Amino acid sequence: RMGGGFGGKESRSALVAAFAALGAHHTRRSVRLVLERAEDMQTSGQRHPFFGEWRVGVMRDGRLRALRARIFSNGGFSHDLSVGVLERAVSHIDNCYRIPHTDIVGRICRTNTQSNTAFRSFGGCQGMFMLESMLCEVADRLRMPVERLREINMYRAGDVTPFMQPLPPADWNVPRMWQQLKPRFDARRAEVDAFNAASRFRKRGLALLPTKFGISFGAKHLNQGMALVHVYMDGSVLVAHGGTEMGQGLHTKMAMVAAETLQLPLEAVFISETATNTAANTSPTAASASSDLNGFAVHNACRVLADRLRPYRERMPDAPFSRIARTAYLDRCNLTAAGHYATPDIGFNWQTQSGLLYFYFTQGVALAEVELDTLTGAHTTRHVDIVMDVGRSLNKAIDIGQIEGAFAQGQGWATTEEFLYSPASGRLLTQGPGNYKIPSAMDIPRDFRVSLLEGADTSTLKTIFSSKGIGEPPLFLGASVFFALRDAVLAARKHAPGAGAGAGADEAGPPLHLEIPATPEVLRMACEDELVAMARIPSEQKEGRLPFALRI
Repeated sequence: RMGGGFGGKESRSALVAAFAALGAHHTRRSVRLVLERAEDMQTSGQRHPFFGEWRVGVMRDGRLRALRARIFSNGGFSHDLSVGVLERAVSHIDNCYRIPHTDIVGRICRTNTQSNTAFRSFGGCQGMFMLESMLCEVADRLRMPVERLREINMYRAGDVTPFMQPLPPADWNVPRMWQQLKPRFDARRAEVDAFNAASRFRKRGLALLPTKFGISFGAKHLNQGMALVHVYMDGSVLVAHGGTEMGQGLHTKMAMVAAETLQLPLEAVFISETATNTAANTSPTAASASSDLNGFAVHNACRVLADRLRPYRERMPDAPFSRIARTAYLDRCNLTAAGHYATPDIGFNWQTQSGLLYFYFTQGVALAEVELDTLTGAHTTRHVDIVMDVGRSLNKAIDIGQIEGAFAQGQGWATTEEFLYSPASGRLLTQGPGNYKIPSAMDIPRDFRVSLLEGADTSTLKTIFSSKGIGEPPLFLGASVFFALRDAVLAARKHAPGAGAGAGADEAGPPLHLEIPATPEVLRMACEDELVAMARIPSEQKEGRLPFALRI
């Protein structure tokens, strides 16, 4: 069990373990190592920064025809998990849109920063963000609302992704969720436009953003889970499985799977803390697949026990479970079972572009409304509505909590969490809460509504009780706040002739190019007025001079 983990402990924990082991070896004593926050941030690495170059072919009516993208990932000084992160970025650059012709190449760059590592969404959000930014700039060029451009190009059931995976008709629900939120978007669009027309220095913005996130490990051998289940004479059940609990509710879901399979109350099921002497050769608790892998392993073990106990239950239909378990024990019935599960049909060959890359997709749509102070760059997130397709949820309260938490984390990634490095040494300068800003209580949407898609066809899902993984998929929806801020900046730039405010701008004005994270400084400078023009340092004055800090 751990106090929290979003990727940084997947591989970088080996550093701390190695230091402690080395100290224990030389001193012949127990060693406990605790890093200070600054030390941890300098050694653990961060989410991979990405740089993208793209060329796109698009018809005048907004239909995308071709995309050529070159993606560069800052891996730091060593590989770590950079290959897997890049693979997921490349395979998520389509997001929810059909692009008939694609040419996508990814590269990992070795730099003098600390080695970057896994983080929640694992490259998926970087790839999707790149495409969504492209759509915004294309919409500016076409003088078309970007939501209309998204809608025109959205995948339809049966379409095939760039990595040759078809979207099954029964499990492609993004258009349905989009239509659920579209009336709210249209109503708020009119309200926002009226507010912006009456307000000079405070502007509101809207964004309607979809996502799909593939569920499976990229490495085929990791797509397996193991569990060990004991039934005791007093009727209690002890479950050991290969997943770790980090506050995401995995143990609760596994207990619910065992209780459902054995037809017992939840109170009768207990979870043993994860250890390799009970569940050996475990896969990482990652890739949003832990409920799938470990849940099916627990289910398989409990099904074996249920089959063994069936004759006793039929013989004593009204007896409490404790009596049934005791009778089975006295009859020398084995009350321990191991379960194993391996994801079927999975396995993708990058060389031949064949095979199944993801077992299924978790999908969602978010609608965000923000208010921006154009004089300071500060903003408030007024409303957020999310609809998420999680199949048949194992636990709705846990899943909604995961969606809310992932959204807040994605919002921080997109708006506040800025990394500054020394340009000469590559040393991280933002080493703690004093200068690295994570979302606070005041950043959370004032009106935050999350709902799970109801009535979806789950008949084709081969997952545990037709549920879907939920840990990482909602994170990208936090970027809806970024794109709503971009919309607010466009409204502000309409007061600056020639600034390139996108739809409605002068023909000569370029599209708005806004990079992540959209900190108050970035937003203020993007609003383009006479004060910004006076504050800009001419490029000739920058020549030959290293800045104090480099934003990556």
